[in-house]
Amino acid sequence: MSINMVKVGVVSCSGEDCLGGTISRLATRKMLDEIRPDTTVTICLPLFLAGGVEERGFAEKFPTISVDGCSKACAKRATEKYSGKVSAVIDVSDLIGKEVAEAGALSIRNLTDEHSAMVEKVVSEITVKFDEVLRAAQRDLEAKGLAMVGSGPSGGCGCGCGTK
Repeated sequence: MSINMVKVGVVSCSGEDCLGGTISRLATRKMLDEIRPDTTVTICLPLFLAGGVEERGFAEKFPTISVDGCSKACAKRATEKYSGKVSAVIDVSDLIGKEVAEAGALSIRNLTDEHSAMVEKVVSEITVKFDEVLRAAQRDLEAKGLAMVGSGPSGGCGCGCGTK
């Protein structure tokens, strides 16, 4: 029997022509680098759309969250078309406002404190949904006897003590 650690894929918007896409990518990157580095996997949407086997395979086997910059929901639609239903959806325009999200592109060199606050707002929402999705996936694997339990960063030992 295989012991598995649950990972969650985050598919961010690849829109380069609007602020919502930039905010989506920055928030996703923060999840990977700072918030949940041991359990987050980012999925490159352009590679996914071009037929990337690893991206599509991951999204078929693991839960995914789409983080779309606007209501077009390209990340969600692509994931569901090629790999299966996403576990959670975040529309950045719902969090920062449609007009703001659809505003012109912004270089990360020109980010203001207001933009950083938008990123933090999106990160907070991703984190809430991420933790819900992760708990559900972990419970599912535990029920099947396929998951490692524990509280350590890599899941700990099977008794739940948190040691390796």
